[in-house]
Parts: sequence; C-alpha cells; structure tokens
Amino acid sequence: MKPLKAELMLIVVTMFWGSSYLFMKMGLGTLGEFNLIALRFGLAFILAALLFRKRLRSVDARTLKYGALLGFLLLGVFTCITFGLKTTTTSNAGFLVALTVVFVPLLDVLIFKKKVAPPQILGAILAIAGIGLLTLNGSLHVQPGDLLCILAAIFYAVQILVTSRAVKSSDSLNIGILQLGFAGGYALILSAVFETPALPSTLPGWIAILALGIFCSACGFILQPVAQKYTTPTRTGLIFALEPVFAAFFGYWFAHEQLSLQGYTGAALVLLGIIASELLGRLHFAPFQARMLKKRRADL
Repeated sequence: MKPLKAELMLIVVTMFWGSSYLFMKMGLGTLGEFNLIALRFGLAFILAALLFRKRLRSVDARTLKYGALLGFLLLGVFTCITFGLKTTTTSNAGFLVALTVVFVPLLDVLIFKKKVAPPQILGAILAIAGIGLLTLNGSLHVQPGDLLCILAAIFYAVQILVTSRAVKSSDSLNIGILQLGFAGGYALILSAVFETPALPSTLPGWIAILALGIFCSACGFILQPVAQKYTTPTRTGLIFALEPVFAAFFGYWFAHEQLSLQGYTGAALVLLGIIASELLGRLHFAPFQARMLKKRRADL
C-alpha cells in the first residue's frame, strides 16, 4: 500500500471517530449510557470476531488477560464520554478527549520516568490554557461533562500506554478484538444492574448504534493498525489531531452547535498543544534516537 493511500485511510478513520460524539449523543436520546456502550462494542466485537475468527483461535491466556484489562480501560473511556455528553457539547467533548495526545507523554514521565521534550511541555501548557477557555464560563464554573471528558482522555492515555506494552508479548490484532468484546461485556453487566438493557426503539437510535458499532468501532479499530504500517508515526499523530476538528464540524453541521469566540480560541489552543506535543516532540527525539541507533550498530 502506498503512503498516500494509507494516510487517506487514516483520515477516514479519524472522520469516523470525530463523528462518534454526535452519534453517541443521538443514541443517548433513547438508550441508557451503559446500554449504548454495550450495543456499540458488542456489535463491533461480533463483526471483528467473524472477520478474523481463524486468527482468534490462537488466543492464549496472556492475550486474554490483556484483552480483559484493556477492555476495562476502554469502558472507563466511553463511560466518561457518554455521561459527559449529557452536559457538554460534541465540540467540547471532541477537543477535550483529544488531550489524550498530551497526557500520554506526561503519564509516561510520571509512571515510567521517561524524559519529556520541551515541545511536549509547551504542548501541555497550550492545552491547559485551551481547556480553561473551553470549559470555564463567566462565573468560572466548569460543566460536569467537561470534567468527565478530561477524565476520559486520562483513561485513554493509560489505555494507550498499557497497549504499547501488551503488544510486545501478545498478538496485537487479537488484543484489539478482545478488548472490544470485554468492553461490551462489562457494559452489558452494568446495564443489567443499573438500567434495563434494550434494543433501540427509534430510527435515530438504530442509526447511532449501527454507525458506532460498524464504522466508529469495528472499521476504526481494524483499519487503524493496517494503515499505520505504511506511514510514519508523526504523520499518523497529525492526522489523529484532526479528530476534534471533525467532531466540531459534525456538531455544527448536524446539531447546530456553535462555540463562542472564547470557545474557538480555546479549541485552537488545544489543537496547537496537540500538534506541538505530537509533531515537535517526535522531531525533538528523532536526532537522539538516530544517534542511539548508530551507536548500537557500531557496537555490533
């Protein structure tokens, strides 16, 4: 596959993920939060499992454990988002959840004691300033939904860090499929305890579940690793930075949501923070990584 085709595929995936906030809000009109998550990931798991059923036969205990852990973290991500969408806009949710890109290197520093590049510090400062402008109203109060979306970004950052270590010793595709199944299973149990599990009763509800399950989850999680093989991490990061832009576009076009001037300024700062953390951070570490690679080859 040519890099251009892979990058176009990643843009499509990012567009799917950007639209997911709107579809989640649509689904919440007729379904409970855990019920929505259960249907979304249950459908995605069934489709992915049928498509890769031969691959799943090789699942071992280690892969199963990682799938269960990552499914729990994925449940945390989408529980925070779905409950958060009840008191915030799809635009705010998209930009705040995209802070995952900033939180990943920061958590890497705190948990694994890795070095942080100056551009990543700059990115964090810009993002925090953007959060303030996006979420604080005239009385300096923050909506609960905004806080939940920030918590979702932290959950997602932890999920990414755990995934990066899990795939070193287990099949990455099987882990990706299993985490969908576990997330859906956990959500179904919570729905049975706190809600009444049901299928959508309206056309918008069915559209939301089918779009979330097929396009945003099954296609997104399958196409992403395939496309990433044929492009660079830096380009991938920049493409994924478009997710909140797509979220804001779909929110404006279909839900008629508009940000204030303060909100647009905050969104721009969050986007700049993400780009600074992702792009400049990688460029900062690139010369060091090249020197280390050269040294290893010399040692050999």
